[in-house]
Amino acid sequence: MRRPVFALLAALALVAPLAGCAYNADLGRDQLLIVKDSGLASAGEKAWATTLRTGNLSSDPRKNARVRAVGQRVVTAAGLNNRPWDYAVLIDEAPNAFVLPGGHVGVTVGLLDLVDNDDQLAAVIGHEAGHVVAQHAAERYSQTMTSKLLLGVAGAAAGSSSEIGRGLNQYGGDASQYLFLLPFSRKHELEADRLGVDYMQRAGYQPRQAVVLWRKMQAQDDGGGKPEFASTHPSDASRIAALEAYLSSKGW
Repeated sequence: MRRPVFALLAALALVAPLAGCAYNADLGRDQLLIVKDSGLASAGEKAWATTLRTGNLSSDPRKNARVRAVGQRVVTAAGLNNRPWDYAVLIDEAPNAFVLPGGHVGVTVGLLDLVDNDDQLAAVIGHEAGHVVAQHAAERYSQTMTSKLLLGVAGAAAGSSSEIGRGLNQYGGDASQYLFLLPFSRKHELEADRLGVDYMQRAGYQPRQAVVLWRKMQAQDDGGGKPEFASTHPSDASRIAALEAYLSSKGW
């Protein structure tokens, strides 16, 4: 029974020098970062180029102007206007938005049709800007790489032919995903929500509209999604409750 403990200790000893902890004042916590967002910028640029080349982009000048105008107000409030930002409107009926390292934001026409006003649009773009400020892409990458290294070293130390080694190889990935990586991803989403309403308020938008937006999203949910414990995103109910608690604490 001692061998798996020694295997994990050996893995931790090897990983510790590689991992770097940095304090993020916007989040109020330390982060494990073996790469920064700037290190992922090249991958972000390639993904953005692919989106522009293969995506079904809207050429509607009003939609594009709206996303750029709201987006620039929000990213300026987030302190991110020291970099160029690109925006694209994608012809997709699913309400969605995304951010890529390097300063690229995509918004679907489905989201533009869903929101009632620019405040709700700012809630989504603020959320995406929050991911950038929080370096969530870099942290998620660091968590994934560190987890894989831990499991690989622990499995090797235990011996691939041993029962413990076989167990690590068979179940280690699932355990890492469900007990560590997915819960942390949900934490990222809630952190981005909190930062997003901060940026909304600084940019002159109504932070309470973020709750209205998520209630609209909740109303669209058919209840057929995965349970929250197996999802990288919190449930709509959890997200709304967390947002309402934070807004109340700020007096907004």
